[in-house]
Amino acid sequence: MLVLSRKRDQQVIIGDGIVITVVEIRGDKVRLGIEAPAEVSVHRKEVYEAIKSTERDQRSSLQD
Repeated sequence: MLVLSRKRDQQVIIGDGIVITVVEIRGDKVRLGIEAPAEVSVHRKEVYEAIKSTERDQRSSLQD
């Protein structure tokens, strides 16, 4: 895991098309802005896991 320190309005670049910007820091919360190509999905981890779980459930019900 790469760990970086960034200040407000500073950015991190991933590959050629993803830019993460620190938008705001308030107490123990950091707001991030993420710019990515339309073909790249961006989700919070808990949303991503819920999507994957639903997909697994659907696949398993089709096999039954």
